[in-house]
Amino acid sequence: MFKTLIRLLLRSLFKLLFRLRVEGGIDGLRAERLLIIANHESFLDGLLLGVALPLNPVFVVHTGVTRSRFFRLVLSLVDYLAVDPTNPMAMKSIVKLIESGRPVVIFPEGRITNTGSLMKVYDGPAFVAAKTGAEILPVRLDGPSRSWFARTSGRYPKQFLPRITLTILPTTRIAMPETGSAKQRRRHAGEAMRRVMQEMVFSARPRQTLFAAFVDAVVIYGRRRPLLEDMKQIELNYGELLRMTLGLGRVAARATRDGETVGVLLPNLAATVALLFGLSARGRVPALLNYTAGAEGLSNACAAAKVETVITSRRFIAAGKLESSLAGLSQQRVLYLEDLAAGVSLFDKLWVLIAQYLPAPAGDPETPAVVLFTSGSEGKPKGVVLSHRALLANIAQIRAVIDLSPEDKFLNALPMFHSFGLTGGTLLPLLSGASVFLYPSPLHYRVIPELAYDRNCTVLLGTGTFLANYARFAHPYDFYRLRHVIAGAEKLSDAVRNTWFEKFGIRIMEGYGATETAPVLAVNTPMAFRSGSVGQLLPGLQAKLVAVPGIDNGGMLHVKGPNVMSGYYRFEKPGDLEPPASELGAGWYSTGDIVEIDAEGFLHIRGRVKRFAKIAGEMISLEVVEKLAASASPALMHAATTRTDPQRGEAIILYTTDAALTRDALLAAARNAGTPEIAVPREIRVVDALPLLGTGKIDHVTLKKMAEAA
Repeated sequence: MFKTLIRLLLRSLFKLLFRLRVEGGIDGLRAERLLIIANHESFLDGLLLGVALPLNPVFVVHTGVTRSRFFRLVLSLVDYLAVDPTNPMAMKSIVKLIESGRPVVIFPEGRITNTGSLMKVYDGPAFVAAKTGAEILPVRLDGPSRSWFARTSGRYPKQFLPRITLTILPTTRIAMPETGSAKQRRRHAGEAMRRVMQEMVFSARPRQTLFAAFVDAVVIYGRRRPLLEDMKQIELNYGELLRMTLGLGRVAARATRDGETVGVLLPNLAATVALLFGLSARGRVPALLNYTAGAEGLSNACAAAKVETVITSRRFIAAGKLESSLAGLSQQRVLYLEDLAAGVSLFDKLWVLIAQYLPAPAGDPETPAVVLFTSGSEGKPKGVVLSHRALLANIAQIRAVIDLSPEDKFLNALPMFHSFGLTGGTLLPLLSGASVFLYPSPLHYRVIPELAYDRNCTVLLGTGTFLANYARFAHPYDFYRLRHVIAGAEKLSDAVRNTWFEKFGIRIMEGYGATETAPVLAVNTPMAFRSGSVGQLLPGLQAKLVAVPGIDNGGMLHVKGPNVMSGYYRFEKPGDLEPPASELGAGWYSTGDIVEIDAEGFLHIRGRVKRFAKIAGEMISLEVVEKLAASASPALMHAATTRTDPQRGEAIILYTTDAALTRDALLAAARNAGTPEIAVPREIRVVDALPLLGTGKIDHVTLKKMAEAA
């Protein structure tokens, strides 16, 4: 009775001081065996669970904790079991406790986080859950890591009394692995528990709009927190970026209408970020235009999304020599940032000073947040409509599997009109408290390594092509501070992977995605890495492989989840949203990629369906051809395409920058790899450089035209 009274008093105290909020519940829970798991953020966590959960659980604690007089006093308020993890009998005592019918609370990480993200998940608690068949009740703690009871340090934000939220999620189970040794089954169970924890962190994300998430970040990380820098070399903090956002949003709203899709033709600049957030805050939908697409590409993109107004900069147009491209926008009204800035009045400035302290306006997360455009490799470019829900879900998915903190600094040279550059390189750091340096072009191969060194950057994103060129020109010490290098958008070659490891001692984390999925679908992480794969699927995603005739291994990947687009805008039906759907039904997106998924959930990309050649009735992957070329000549660039062949259906053409590459070398590489001779191209063409898209991918459409023309 005394313990119950104390817990009620503590619950009231936590509600008063920390504004404790409990979301979800355990109504209808009738589990005979229950294991409660939670992420571990602070020394308060046990008390929070003890007073918030309408149960009387037993807490599993380390024997070292009981040596402290203070913690013994705290533990006297709850039932607990002290165990020594080094004792092989420790897990047996927990098993007996669960089998007796008592709910048990355990922290699978085994320690308080010092990064603010999930730490290593131990196998023991997972094995206990699998062995007992217990229901697992995940509880997500959010807020304690920002208190002074946490172990986070450095720039991680600390508040005297932060808001704390406990989210109780639906129960799940971990099945005991049926095969393998006891050690292997224990490890597989531990992997399953790690995925449960990641799903828990992701599922408890707030549902809000992009601007509301930015305002939350301002509150959490502090207005004076340095955040954003571009080539002007003026570092903005959260408060300054918020004021710029409100100001640009206000003047842009005067020149546009509510709900309008507004074209944004700007490079990686702080003003571009502010305009993106500002338009979103005022109910406009920014459409990020690819300024490398040429006059026809820009015109077609604007037509597909019914863009009537385009915002750009005179200085940018002049510096980029884009006058001819801009001339293609004859049907659109063009506004210039310089004119918008000149239109800011004294009243506007006073309004911004007041508005920066007001809460973010409520909005619907399902409404469009941005429109991005495909490269047009399958015809005219399509507008990909990404909702606030999709973008923020993808950011939450990434944060659930990769540890990022305010100690990190991103170097983002990928353009924002590319989904990898927008979500991964811009929004992810801004909403996670990490700072970011925006650079306008990924093609400056000598400058970017120097910037990474000079600005002490810790995270770098890039395509395989860009990373290969950075490695060529970088000093071995330029990337000494990097701890995450993430590759995407195209296949990462073994040569690039090995070069980075040998020259810089850095393991590249290869990922995979599509513009239509905001964009990340899978990624290798320090906790789950398999060389040659693109990692495991992110939390919250469903995936199915559909068989493709002529391809024996793997199938076409279809995905469904909260980060999937709202739909397409097509040139043929301007402004008419076409929701995602595949042969599996509504809401599913067909990636068009042939994928294999191994026993541990790692994805292996075998190639795009459209990048298979049918030669004498056999399906040959062009990526396999390129891999042979890379094996024979690892230092230079290669790309394969096809042309019509009246006798064999299609013929493979290999374009290369290596003038010394011969068919004999390719045949030798094929024999070593066990690849059939039919995959070795009979025609090799030497070029000075391979054509690239503005996103860094090889321009296969241009290559195809070159092959057919020749």
